[in-house]
Amino acid sequence: MNRRPARADRSGRFGIVLVVAFAAAAVILGGCGVADTADLDPAAGAETSSASSTPVAEPTPASAPIAGPTPTSVPTAGPTPTPGPPPTPTPVARVRNRAGSVPFARRGPVTLVLPADVVEHIGFHESGHDGARQLRVLDSGTPITTLDSRDRGTGSRTAADIVVRPGIEIRSPVTGTVLSAGTYTLYCEYSDDFAIIEPDDRPGWQVKLFHIDGVLVAPGQRVEAGVTVLAGRATVLPFESQVEEVTARPPWPHVHVEVVDPSIPDRPSPGGGC
Repeated sequence: MNRRPARADRSGRFGIVLVVAFAAAAVILGGCGVADTADLDPAAGAETSSASSTPVAEPTPASAPIAGPTPTSVPTAGPTPTPGPPPTPTPVARVRNRAGSVPFARRGPVTLVLPADVVEHIGFHESGHDGARQLRVLDSGTPITTLDSRDRGTGSRTAADIVVRPGIEIRSPVTGTVLSAGTYTLYCEYSDDFAIIEPDDRPGWQVKLFHIDGVLVAPGQRVEAGVTVLAGRATVLPFESQVEEVTARPPWPHVHVEVVDPSIPDRPSPGGGC
């Protein structure tokens, strides 16, 4: 019976020891500062200091430019230029000559002199008469041009269009006798004057002038090269002539001159004549 009380004493002492041990452990653990579960980041499962509860501002990164299409360079508009006067056309030489002393072409023994005191240009072209003779060009100090073909089947320099100052007298290009002079219809439509001279240097040939205005000579009259006035002026034609393509503006009128051998038959012009 005495053994049971002894066992009871031992059990009481053992309980006291356990109580004391638990109390000591609680003191020790409280001194180590184990974090409360509220201090744990539930997302990361990492311990977070309670001192960091105030958020710290992070540095704002510099804004990176957004890539886009390179803009097309637009030129800066400058001041609007003030319009100036139109460009002055290149002047064309308009030569002053003494008509009686300036030869410009020759055929055989017949020499032709300029028919006016002021001549701008000489345009050689195909005559409409099959008997017209090809002319040899002489240096008269006047600009010359051989004009494009007119499909007449004659030589390229069988006629000369001599561009002269408007309103000045037209003189004879040769010395000889007037065969015919007067008015005719040009191209079946336009009134024009003419003169035909037989040159002393080649009897039987004819020196013909067209596009003269106000003819002043008559058949049988003697004329002298560069001296005798055949007409008061050159005819101002109401249309543009081929020679005007190479002359200054406004255009001057011209006198047509050719040397013809009438023994050579002239073929009728296509479509008839006037």
